[in-house]
Amino acid sequence: MKRPFLQSTLRELHLVVKAPRLWATFAAVVLIFWVTGPYGTAERLAVVPRLGFWLVLHAVTWAIAIVSAVLANGLLREKVASGFVRMMIGAAVASIPIGLVTTAIGSATFSAIPTVADVMTDIATGLFLSLLFCTLTWMTMNTEFALELNDAGTTAIASDEAGQQTSRNPALLKETGRVPLLLRLKPANRGLPLHVTVSDHYTEVTTTLGRELVLLRFADALGELGPVAGLQVHRSHWVADAHGARLVRDNGRMTILLCDGTEVPVSRTYAAAVRQRWGYRLPRSRP
Repeated sequence: MKRPFLQSTLRELHLVVKAPRLWATFAAVVLIFWVTGPYGTAERLAVVPRLGFWLVLHAVTWAIAIVSAVLANGLLREKVASGFVRMMIGAAVASIPIGLVTTAIGSATFSAIPTVADVMTDIATGLFLSLLFCTLTWMTMNTEFALELNDAGTTAIASDEAGQQTSRNPALLKETGRVPLLLRLKPANRGLPLHVTVSDHYTEVTTTLGRELVLLRFADALGELGPVAGLQVHRSHWVADAHGARLVRDNGRMTILLCDGTEVPVSRTYAAAVRQRWGYRLPRSRP
């Protein structure tokens, strides 16, 4: 698997486990199963063991369902538009391991030898529960995570330099929707990348919608820029084609003045590439 996919998947898993609403939903479901005692657990288990049974069973099955849903979300991102549908597909696939785990836990708890019919029943039940849990998870996730899993999050409305809504620009939305790096940013900052630079142990990403620090190596950030047109100009700087305003020479030192007034150094390693790419259109004198 490619590193951007793994990083994106780990980020989404992190967003899941830190969501308070998910844990509240999990606790509510365990409580309901504990109190009602379905599938004969009320008759066969005392109060405390019954709580332990459902707590362990739900913890394991939810973990399987969530991991499967997040993996499916990443693997099917280019093929299925809806994040919810991608998650549901993953949850459906998870029904098989969930069914097998349910059978194993039930057999160990009640000292029973499972039959093929029991396994198939648990898989069918696992399918229903996995889809239900996935739906509950989606419904109770905070807004940030919902946008994170839905590519539509990259279409957040914001004003450009002329005060117009960039979300209505189809070309811009198509461009930003294919940039893995944007999945690391808050939805409100997911505009077209303009400038990427190193900031201590972080990478600072400037877009048409804002600026944000992400815990990511600079080289990895460049690998997640996708089709955005731009050039690395220094070991610590990348600049988009649309963000260069002026090419400046001062005592043999070359810098690029960006549209927002930032002056970015150009190292000798990249000087020739900068001149070839931008020299023909950027003024070469200090204003």
